[in-house]
Amino acid sequence: MPSTAAPIVSLRGVGKLFGTGTRALDGLDLDVREGEFLSLLGPSGCGKSTALRIIAGLSEPSRGSVSWRDGADARRGIGFVFQEPTLMPWTTVFGNVFLPLKLAGTDKVAAAPRIMETLARVGLADFAHAYPRELSGGMRMRVSIARALVTAPRVLLMDEPFAALDEITRFKLNDDLVALWRELSMTVVFVTHSVFESVFLSSRIVVMTSRPGRVSSELAIDAPVRDAHFRTSAEYAGYCRVTSEALHQAIRTPAGVAA
Repeated sequence: MPSTAAPIVSLRGVGKLFGTGTRALDGLDLDVREGEFLSLLGPSGCGKSTALRIIAGLSEPSRGSVSWRDGADARRGIGFVFQEPTLMPWTTVFGNVFLPLKLAGTDKVAAAPRIMETLARVGLADFAHAYPRELSGGMRMRVSIARALVTAPRVLLMDEPFAALDEITRFKLNDDLVALWRELSMTVVFVTHSVFESVFLSSRIVVMTSRPGRVSSELAIDAPVRDAHFRTSAEYAGYCRVTSEALHQAIRTPAGVAA
């Protein structure tokens, strides 16, 4: 994604102080650009998830501003995938994925093809009539991902959604997510601890400092093709090396010191 793409949402001087006294963010400046795949990468506890929730409007900053290019109503086009699946145990996989469409007034019969297509994308087409209790933890997370994807959101926020999945499933979902991002031209903000995942998925990586979190550095990943060949290429290894070095630098940056 070109660096000249217009920001869809901008955070300026954002800080977050929790009631416990924990300062999660301090002076976070971040632009999320239209149509990009942006990964937030940083050490555990650096405020990545907090930043994501502030973008979504699920948490308010203690200071600073969050500005949407099209106004606050733009948040209605957000899909959010949490770290843990939040499924309704009394209905099926199909019913869980149907929920956001139902709330939007879509007829169940009319929604069925879209639901089944989305389930196929995350490898659950054969489990549409299963209940959450019948699924593994990884499969429940994939249902949660499908529920966020089924509305084809303009902005998709993902908080370490693949962390609990096995490597083969994780690779497949990474592939599917890249394909979906390109097909729907949506904006994705993705929180991860994985250097390797961030390089494979992202058009841009924002590396955050240790708590309180702010931007340490930004890296553009200019790789038009993301596939199995890219994963084993010297280009991919080089991006991973540079990203890993940037992450180590961010971890070494003392709190309150500009990176």
